[in-house]
Amino acid sequence: MLRITVAQLNLTVGDIEGNVQRMVAAAEQAAAVQSELVVFSELALCGYYPGDLLEEPAFLQRMEAGLAALLQASEQWPALHWVVGTPTPAHGPGKRLHNSLLVLQGGQVRLHYAKQLLPTYNIFDERRHFEPGPDVAQVLRIGSAQVGFLICEDGWNDHGADYATNPFQTLADAAPDLVVSINASPSHLGKRGQRQQIFADAARRHSLPIVYVNQIGGHDQLVYDGASFAVEPANGVVFEAQRFTEDICTLQFKHGQFLTAQGQPPTPVSAQDISSHDFYHRQMVLGLRDYARRCGFTQAVVGSSGGIDSALTLALAVEALGASNVVAVTMPSEFSSSGSVDDSVQLCRNLGIALHTHPIADLVTCYAQQFATSFGTPLRGLALENVQARIRGTVLMEYSNTFGHLLLTTGNKSEISVGYCTLYGDTNGGLGLIGDLYKTEVFALAQYLNAQAGRELIPQAIIDKAPSAELAPQQKDADSLPPYPVLDEVLKLLIEGERLAAAEYASAHAVVQQLQQHDAGRALVQRVRQMVARNEYKRRQAPPIVRVRARAFGSGRQMPIAAHTV
Repeated sequence: MLRITVAQLNLTVGDIEGNVQRMVAAAEQAAAVQSELVVFSELALCGYYPGDLLEEPAFLQRMEAGLAALLQASEQWPALHWVVGTPTPAHGPGKRLHNSLLVLQGGQVRLHYAKQLLPTYNIFDERRHFEPGPDVAQVLRIGSAQVGFLICEDGWNDHGADYATNPFQTLADAAPDLVVSINASPSHLGKRGQRQQIFADAARRHSLPIVYVNQIGGHDQLVYDGASFAVEPANGVVFEAQRFTEDICTLQFKHGQFLTAQGQPPTPVSAQDISSHDFYHRQMVLGLRDYARRCGFTQAVVGSSGGIDSALTLALAVEALGASNVVAVTMPSEFSSSGSVDDSVQLCRNLGIALHTHPIADLVTCYAQQFATSFGTPLRGLALENVQARIRGTVLMEYSNTFGHLLLTTGNKSEISVGYCTLYGDTNGGLGLIGDLYKTEVFALAQYLNAQAGRELIPQAIIDKAPSAELAPQQKDADSLPPYPVLDEVLKLLIEGERLAAAEYASAHAVVQQLQQHDAGRALVQRVRQMVARNEYKRRQAPPIVRVRARAFGSGRQMPIAAHTV
């Protein structure tokens, strides 16, 4: 029998000393229940992903000190093996580092495995910093079991389609009793099921049980949901750690099967995932909470327009940070409806947060007068609309600078896609909380939050009103954009394409196919395509977005600005 402690921890990129402390505390828990193996996630020592910190000598020195501290700590419990993810020096031509897995025991490194498959797609860029490891299996006897080791991507190519080598097959040929895979697998809609399917198929194909350990927490635009699991060849996923939270749990591995620490069969794992609304909710709350904490913010400020986007952002911020730590600012202009101001008041009353009023009409007048004086022409049209958004953005940044609040932008994916936002205005801020939700999803999530709360967190009047920027008389989004139910389907196909889940892809493809049947529809699709392309410069300057879908703006979609793309 082998006792294995899964240490699913919320580690911080660059906080070597803090990460060491958390890992040592988890190891102490593992030793207390007489585990022989404690398993941490990929690059646990430095946090995933450190990026170009890996090129800084001082950072590398701190990692060396951190590893030395872990080795020293491992001497306290000589029977315990620590599976640790960390960068290590690479020797020979190529990059200077490996993405490595080390097994520590009693102050010694018992095993060293270097990751072979280095992803360079979507949000990943590991080949920028790491050299691939050799195509060699690493197996170590721990107690009565032969344990083989993999790192994340090395387990994702068992079908053999993405890389020329298959580390899983190489490891299977070494005939271990058990495979331990350490991972930093970021979360997006449908990712849990994808992970479990791939590793369940590999376990069945090679008749190998697998322990899959993932990290947890928000890191810039990425969120890691944990959900570590264990797989048996005949039974599939038989154990799953908690999701969206830290979890340290111990399993027994006996006669090829996993049992609880008490020797009982684990609670059955449902193949059914949580709903998309529940997923978005939990992902964005964790993403904001960790982003604020890691960046040193305890409070947030949001411009409240009385519209659905700012309302949803405020509701999520309250859950992540607490009502006492969230402030809203309404900034009416001459074009703001009384209903929008009243709706902001009711929203903030429902959420229990402070609402400040900062009218901007006089500021707009001053800007317009000075513009006409300086340049001999009146400020009008788009320039006048945008100056209102920019004044609002400036007011919010003034508040952030004065009181130390994190400014949250409120743009959704539909608007960001087509540039229906003002650079240096409503794009101001430190984090875009709902920027990976299409507008139709924003409405749906608002309804979901109300249903979950059993009351109107977000007033129904806000959900029901026609979207408007309120930068011109009687302005409505529909005056400038296709209806959101149509626009969103077109955008899904253009931006995410085959990365969409099968049902979403089929729906989007059907809508676009129907549009392509007539001249007006073809013109609409082409117009949307052009709007997406020509607004790349805005997205490049926007704050990071909490990623919830398979392809988000930011590092996951790298497009040129000065290019002819349509």
